[in-house]
Amino acid sequence: MENTSVQHAPAQDKETVRSCPFDFAQQLEFDPQLKELLTEEPVSRIRMAYGEGEAWLVTRYEDVRTVTTDRRFSRSAVLGRDFPRMTPEPIVQAESINLMDPPASSRLRSLVAKSFTPRRVEQMREGTQRVVDRLLDGMADEGSPADFVARVSSPLPLITICEALDILEADRPWLRAHALTMMNVGAAGKEDAVRAKAELRGYFTELTAERRRAPGEDLISTLATARDGDELLDDKELAVMAMVLLITGQDTTTYELGNIAYTLLTRPQLLKTLQAEPERLPRTIEELLRYIPFRKGVGIPRIAMEDVELSGVTIKAGDIVHVSYLTANRDPAKFDRPDELDPDRPSIPHMTFGWGAHHCLGAPLATMELEVAFATLLSRFPALRLDAEPEDIRWNTTSIWRYPLALPVTW
Repeated sequence: MENTSVQHAPAQDKETVRSCPFDFAQQLEFDPQLKELLTEEPVSRIRMAYGEGEAWLVTRYEDVRTVTTDRRFSRSAVLGRDFPRMTPEPIVQAESINLMDPPASSRLRSLVAKSFTPRRVEQMREGTQRVVDRLLDGMADEGSPADFVARVSSPLPLITICEALDILEADRPWLRAHALTMMNVGAAGKEDAVRAKAELRGYFTELTAERRRAPGEDLISTLATARDGDELLDDKELAVMAMVLLITGQDTTTYELGNIAYTLLTRPQLLKTLQAEPERLPRTIEELLRYIPFRKGVGIPRIAMEDVELSGVTIKAGDIVHVSYLTANRDPAKFDRPDELDPDRPSIPHMTFGWGAHHCLGAPLATMELEVAFATLLSRFPALRLDAEPEDIRWNTTSIWRYPLALPVTW
């Protein structure tokens, strides 16, 4: 359980600053540096590959919950600051909900949430099922072996979110390539990332203006016309929100499809259990989401608006604070045997989709896609197995995400 022997000095007495490139990408093993920080220095000073100065890194579940829900920590205060980060160009934009604090973010969340109600997500399930069936038909027609990444995990989320947004099929490869460019961590890619972000914004500015003039049944039109009293999203907010939906609506689900498939295929007994008892799938997916370190480090930081003490460490007003959802999901003070994959563990909320005011609004859609994809896959391919040695699978090393580049399967 929790290590209580570590003594934490006040912030002003701390001298150790860790260099944290967050570049660990050995399959889906947990980053040993993050594990060390969680165990030995759960509130620590770090430097990162990009951005000026230092930041705090908060790793424990309860401390992460405090930072993500306490008004004394502000996301919007990072605007204009060259904050420590993983990518050469910041991914977020000023009008994005990801850089707002309550109550400003509450207004946008209320409007956007209308697009992700349980009823709306259930309506999208039928369309997702059609896409999954079509992709698995193609995989079956191609014959064994096949690449699960190329056949399913890469196209499924992109098709699903683009159909929900009613984006032309011809535009989708261009959009996908730009989204990938923004996530790269190499310093040489800064100019490309700046250009990709500007071009994506221009695309969605035009598209959302068209939908506002002539709304349809798609998600962008729903956002364009959603009201909370007299409130509407303004033009900039609408364009950025559509862009955020495109990026987040494909990234996490794409990589988790590949990661979950790899994890199941390297655990044949768990795979057999799910095939024999498919009703266990939703709970198992939640545990897989907790267990799998699907990204490499941290996201958007916050600024301490006043002095705050966390785990015996004083964070000063004006300090930059990063949280790690990855370590929160592995905190032994919250999860018994956190480094074990246990589908039967007591239901405790994981932080894979964030927490608090910035919990991902599209999480129900992502979870639904995963459930549909794996329920159908396990039903249609009962003899599915990995067609390579696990150690021979190649993994992404160039962006903030961790996922297999290819996943050969046979049946």
